[in-house]
Amino acid sequence: MLLKILFVAAVAFGVLAVVIASKPGEFRVTRQARISAPTEAVFTNVNNLRKWKAWSPWAKLDPGAKESFEGPEAGTGASMHWAGNNQVGEGRMTITESRLGELVRFRLEFFKPFASSSEADFSFRFDGQQTVVTWTMTGKKNFMMKAMSLVMNCDKMMGGQFEQGLTSLKAVAETVPVS
Repeated sequence: MLLKILFVAAVAFGVLAVVIASKPGEFRVTRQARISAPTEAVFTNVNNLRKWKAWSPWAKLDPGAKESFEGPEAGTGASMHWAGNNQVGEGRMTITESRLGELVRFRLEFFKPFASSSEADFSFRFDGQQTVVTWTMTGKKNFMMKAMSLVMNCDKMMGGQFEQGLTSLKAVAETVPVS
């Protein structure tokens, strides 16, 4: 009887491993917002990492997180390292490309709670009296991330955080003058 139970468990584990391995190997999360502010006002709040604390959804999850900055204050080469509670973990983001009023691209490196890396970008387009901001994150899913996607919806979870961040960015950009 024990042998049958072990055989069934091994088959079930094997089937689960095949299902997990067959999940897509990449992810993409995108959200967009319309902000009633000049493109420069919105761009400045994204391009300067020291301004993220005012609108980042993760800053609210751990207001006591430690941050340090390297490189220029803004633009390509600017980098921020953070270490916080279990909700924000530890990592670093570095601006890899910055085009005034058009695009800010980042390399994200997560160290805790698990190691991974991804790319993110913000694109900006002025449309009438508003700036359309698109926030996108892409990356590869390792086996563990694929397994987690069986029970968690990455797009819904991260997309919800992007939506919160864009709502906060809208509030900041619409009320604070460009500096």
